[in-house]
Amino acid sequence: MAASMVRTCRDVSRHGSWIVSRRTSPCLRPTSKFHGSSVVRGGLLFSLNKRGILKDSFPENAAQDQLPRLLQSGAQTVYCGFDPTADSLHVGNLLAIIGLLHFRSAGHHVLAVLGGATAQIGDPSGKTTERERLCADTVEANTRSIRESIQRIFTNHELYFDDSSRKLGTVTVLNNLSWYKDWDVVGFLSEAGRLFRMGTMLSRHSVQSRLKSAEGMSLTEFTYQVFQAYDFYHLNQVYGCRIQLGGTDQLGNLMSGHDYIHKVSGEEVYGLTIPLVTSSVGDKLGKTAGNAVWLNRDKTSPFELYQFFLRQPDASVEGYLKLFTFLPLMEVERLMEQQREDPGKRLAHKRLAAEVTKLVHGKEGLESAKRCTNALYHSSVQALEEMSDEELQELFREAPFHELLLEPGTTVIDACRRVNAIPEGPRGYQMVSDGAVWINHRRIDKPEQILIPQLHILTNGLTLLRVGKKNFYIIKWLSL
Repeated sequence: MAASMVRTCRDVSRHGSWIVSRRTSPCLRPTSKFHGSSVVRGGLLFSLNKRGILKDSFPENAAQDQLPRLLQSGAQTVYCGFDPTADSLHVGNLLAIIGLLHFRSAGHHVLAVLGGATAQIGDPSGKTTERERLCADTVEANTRSIRESIQRIFTNHELYFDDSSRKLGTVTVLNNLSWYKDWDVVGFLSEAGRLFRMGTMLSRHSVQSRLKSAEGMSLTEFTYQVFQAYDFYHLNQVYGCRIQLGGTDQLGNLMSGHDYIHKVSGEEVYGLTIPLVTSSVGDKLGKTAGNAVWLNRDKTSPFELYQFFLRQPDASVEGYLKLFTFLPLMEVERLMEQQREDPGKRLAHKRLAAEVTKLVHGKEGLESAKRCTNALYHSSVQALEEMSDEELQELFREAPFHELLLEPGTTVIDACRRVNAIPEGPRGYQMVSDGAVWINHRRIDKPEQILIPQLHILTNGLTLLRVGKKNFYIIKWLSL
């Protein structure tokens, strides 16, 4: 992994960016209601629409002719923004990253823009109340964490999913604070604010819905669309970016950017929206809804991410294979046919979970997820022995972790009492005798039995202690 990062990455401090620079070349393209010409049918946008990744375009008629022609004319630059309002992105953001990856695979250059400035303002889109204000230090820490996550995903894509016969575009990770930090409020409003019309800004759905709410909308939130529009303008001027990707809730912001650029330079630019990822009951997945599945390991482990996709309803699996994996559509159809022939094997679910986990956490993360799955659901002692301290703590995230000195003659009851797993006195002793204690998936009913290496203590020095059905304790034994 480190070698790959050295091979593919270089820092560009002048723009506060990170770039992957390898094999650039264009490819074809088309999109959604864009079933008109043979050019459209053969292109990237048509392919992304068939996978369900694209929903709408702006201007709408551009997707029929102008945008496909632009993408055919040579390598273009596409951007998507991510506000660091938390220290990790989540599965709801992953589809936007996958959209960028598809453009990169087709030879186009992609920009992932972190909103170090705009996160301090707060996007009102899709929100019923104003975001909690974040201090600059928190935003900076969040930005660093998300930058690392995006870099990891792009590197994993190149390592495990890229067809080496195709040429990739570049990837640049930017922080929009780098072009706002030298502005003063009077200068910015004097230059940018003159070209925004109040009637148009007030008509945006994100504004209208908030103005009708009990809380209303602050001036800070109201200006968000100005900043996102200026982001697009800046990227257009500096990087030649003419295409912006965003969730369907970003359509108003995309339109603002298009209008601003058109007024300033007359250049035609385009917006593409991707569908919002929702739960099985229709709720948007994300931190605001409280159901986020995070992309950083310290918040959602590879095992938890794997299980999230493994547990998707049967009705969602085919759509998710098209959205979240890079499998050819013919292979998706074959997988679904195999699943219909033998539903019990859940081949499509397992492939979906494996592909997404490998993209987000790499090959090592996928192997970790499988070890944890075998250890927890298949009671595999071998899997337990192969697990690291970190994996055990991820798997049993709520379980207390204890480091204990292994003294000669330590018994089962001693171990249980030292980690406060059982009550003191006769009651705790009786619990062990009655078989309420399990060590490394084996039921124990002899309180005075001395701990035996490779039975009670695994070769990695760990003991997994369970009392009852759900009370886990992890013990790391230290030698004398």
